[in-house]
Amino acid sequence: MINLPPLSSIRAFEAASRHLSFTRAGEELGMTQAAVSYQIKLLEERLGFALFTRKARKIELTDHGAQLAAKVVDAFSSLRSAFEDVTDQNARQLVVSSNTTFAVNWLANRLVHFQMQNPDIAVRILPYGPDSSPQFADADVVVSACKAPPKDWIAYKIVRAEFSPMLSPTLAATVKRLERPEDLLQLPLVDPQDPWWEIWFKAAGLADVDLSRYPSSRMGSQALEANRAIAGQGVAILTPYFCKTALETGQLIQPFELVCEAESESWYLSYAPANRTSRKVRLFRDWVCSEVKRDGMPVPAPLAAVA
Repeated sequence: MINLPPLSSIRAFEAASRHLSFTRAGEELGMTQAAVSYQIKLLEERLGFALFTRKARKIELTDHGAQLAAKVVDAFSSLRSAFEDVTDQNARQLVVSSNTTFAVNWLANRLVHFQMQNPDIAVRILPYGPDSSPQFADADVVVSACKAPPKDWIAYKIVRAEFSPMLSPTLAATVKRLERPEDLLQLPLVDPQDPWWEIWFKAAGLADVDLSRYPSSRMGSQALEANRAIAGQGVAILTPYFCKTALETGQLIQPFELVCEAESESWYLSYAPANRTSRKVRLFRDWVCSEVKRDGMPVPAPLAAVA
């Protein structure tokens, strides 16, 4: 089996055989005419025969050179097509790995607007739940919650992890009063083992609330928890931002103004440094940030580092 000559020499030969000019080949490859001539000479010495006939103002392929050029030019053409195809396909598809809550409560309702603005970009959403992790390795953009992006990634905090109890008006009407935080304990709680409940009750002045008596359940997604609350199955602890429509339409009510925050569980939009100049990533990032701003939320800014 014959080892291939150096790729630099093959590239120089391929370009020179197409242009029949060392000078024009050098311009294409970013090399000097002398450098191209040197690479051709190395290749000829390696092969043991001449590839070009040098004349006063031009070069011509020898018979061996023409035979080799036909196959080398075709091979490089196939390589160029392969790279063009995969580059074009990559540019036209944006893969987003998203926390389920953000995917269902935010992206699902708005993504059509991004696609109308950018019809050349096909968006593929990869939602992940509480028992799985963001696909940092396989996605162009990741929207994560409770799982910080890799430290070297470019990251934006887009939504704060704020929360407060919410329930349907129908369920609220089943109790005589709902004026104090402890009045919630008369009602079934959705996901009572969610740590947010303990944080909220403690902030409300009820540090010793025992939630162990409530039936255990763990939906793992605010989208599912909100649906249960809307259906009147219990009081859910939810992020007001993601329930804006349900609150405005009266499907849910937020009986208390107290809103707590778990800073380490915020939603981040992030992407690898290699995607810094990617058009599709930049367009998606700017669109998400503009939507968040339009909602009256703090304008996301890139973080220096994510702990």
